[in-house]
Amino acid sequence: MEIVIQFFLLIVGFVLLIKGADWFVDGAAGIADRFGIPQLVIGLTIVAFGTSAPEAAVSITAALNDSAGLAVGNVLGSNILNILIILGLTAVITPVAVQNSTFKYEIPFVIIITIIMAVLGYFGGSVNRIDGIILWALFIVFFVYLIKMAKKGQTALVEEGEGNDGDSQKKNIFLLILLTIIGIVMIVVGSDVTVDSASAIAKVFGMDDRLIGLTIVALGTSLPELVTSVIAARKGNADIAIGNIVGSNIFNILFVLGTTALITDVPYEPNFIVDAVIATIAAVVLLVCVANKERKLKRGGGAVMLAMYAAYFVYLIAA
Repeated sequence: MEIVIQFFLLIVGFVLLIKGADWFVDGAAGIADRFGIPQLVIGLTIVAFGTSAPEAAVSITAALNDSAGLAVGNVLGSNILNILIILGLTAVITPVAVQNSTFKYEIPFVIIITIIMAVLGYFGGSVNRIDGIILWALFIVFFVYLIKMAKKGQTALVEEGEGNDGDSQKKNIFLLILLTIIGIVMIVVGSDVTVDSASAIAKVFGMDDRLIGLTIVALGTSLPELVTSVIAARKGNADIAIGNIVGSNIFNILFVLGTTALITDVPYEPNFIVDAVIATIAAVVLLVCVANKERKLKRGGGAVMLAMYAAYFVYLIAA
């Protein structure tokens, strides 16, 4: 009877995830249209921060419970999975268009801050409060950049005479905000229910805790990004899809790890350097895959990313 209940909860979790992501994308895209904010900015902020909630909750709670060592592994593992699995899978389903600004600035920024995090942790043996201040300073720089992007987008719309009229004017902003909030709550709750039920089912079939952690729990905390990105891409909101992943990776390093380090020193194990290198390579591969005339992450690039994660997973199992 227990296994039947867990399968039922698994289905409920997936329904919450899919419907929540559907509402979340519609609400976020509607807010962007209503205020003339580029969808990419919404993807890099509201959507990225919302879908990073599980990682933030896990890392900050771990720090408060004197288990800060989980934070680095959580951040690096999620960032690798975000690019190789989520963008890879999204691209295989439907090619994802990438803005020039994402290609020129945001993806290179992910590469730079991943290297900075690795250097700070490796040579110091931990990510301490001073490192946390450095990460937060970079987060503020990124936020200022986003504000400038938003203003630039609004100015462009005014100059083109597109303003806040037409369909976007008819949209009730309060309903859009409510739709966005309900959507993210459903995503987070759905993710939690899915991870718990899947873990329970895995234990019934004899999977050990380490394998469950490397697979179900790792994927579970990234389910919000996965579902949101796939649905956004399918709805034609590609800027939200790519912005969600790039933004989530930036939030994970600068906000999640930075905030955790401000609470307490975060131990940086020597083997994390391998994961940091993989995370950096993943971002470089993403940059290379979208370096084409169409500025698209195509199915071939997505397949390469999925193959890379398969190789990384084999390494994790063998290590």
